[in-house]
Amino acid sequence: MIFKSVPHPSPTPPARVKALVAAPKFGSVFTDHMVVIRWNEEQGWHDAQVCARGPFSLDPACAVFHYAQEVFEGMKAYRCDDGRIALFRPFENARRFALSAQRLAMPQLDPAMFVAAVEMLVRADVAWVPDGKGSLYLRPFMFASEAFLGMRAAREYIFCVIASPAGAYFGSERDTISLWVSKEYSRAAKGGTGAAKCGGNYAGTLLALRQAAAEGCDQAIFLDAAEQKWVEELGGMNVFFVMRDGSMITPPLGAILAGVTRDAIISLARDGGMSVEERRYSFEQWCCDAEDGHLTEVFACGTAAVIAGVGKVRFCGGGFTIGSGRSGAVTAALTSRLEAIQRGREPDRLGWFHEVTSQ
Repeated sequence: MIFKSVPHPSPTPPARVKALVAAPKFGSVFTDHMVVIRWNEEQGWHDAQVCARGPFSLDPACAVFHYAQEVFEGMKAYRCDDGRIALFRPFENARRFALSAQRLAMPQLDPAMFVAAVEMLVRADVAWVPDGKGSLYLRPFMFASEAFLGMRAAREYIFCVIASPAGAYFGSERDTISLWVSKEYSRAAKGGTGAAKCGGNYAGTLLALRQAAAEGCDQAIFLDAAEQKWVEELGGMNVFFVMRDGSMITPPLGAILAGVTRDAIISLARDGGMSVEERRYSFEQWCCDAEDGHLTEVFACGTAAVIAGVGKVRFCGGGFTIGSGRSGAVTAALTSRLEAIQRGREPDRLGWFHEVTSQ
């Protein structure tokens, strides 16, 4: 597919771009351009273009407003020390995006087209990719754009990619985060959309997140919907448990999101000789392991925050500290190695480093 480039009438002045990316805050400033591709039953994917970022004009009966047919991805572009610009495992995001679309009865975008669209935006806004520890957060998304109120899958869709320069998700001064265990609300259930990256999953966590904040915690973590017994994931991040013997446990896939960062951490840990089990882990066992010292570290992971150590856990009626309450050695080592691969500082034996060429 050929991407048409629509001239930008008034791009941000270079000096202003430099100032904005010098100290980026997550998701609050956006780059000049966006990529848009449209789909309908007659033409399939068509009208691909790179254009000035701006609002869409949508009918009040637009299907996404009423039936929530919407999926998205989160990924980053990094500026390496030698000046190269790179993406991290973009085809994994593309494959997950297609699976999310399939689950919500939406058309699937070919992974090669997905990655090409992301690369087009990065090239158009390459000046917005921060130096140092910052990154350019990329948000590909798709929504139903047909105007109708009937109960069926829409027949028109818009795929779009936007970008925002980003710094540390929880703030660079934070060593660990605190979690509130939500026993009142569930994030997903068997047969639901928990494994899809769709907006409704995240909307359903916001009340629990508000409750977590009221309890002085940074994030909420959810238990399974059937028994309220098994630990699953945070509102937008996967979780790992590090044991005293050096092994790790992470909840199995099924009702939770198959995180690209999660998968990378499993591979890196096993590559380094660690045992990683993808199995169910109960909240009761978590409490016991933390109390007797069998559990030494806990960390959450995702594209936005990368890896965040967990220091304290609170729940209705109590709470506990993980180890010393500080980020541990395993968390630090995995973070260091992951970031080294993402930024081209370590040889990429796993094929994860994807350079964005200038063409």
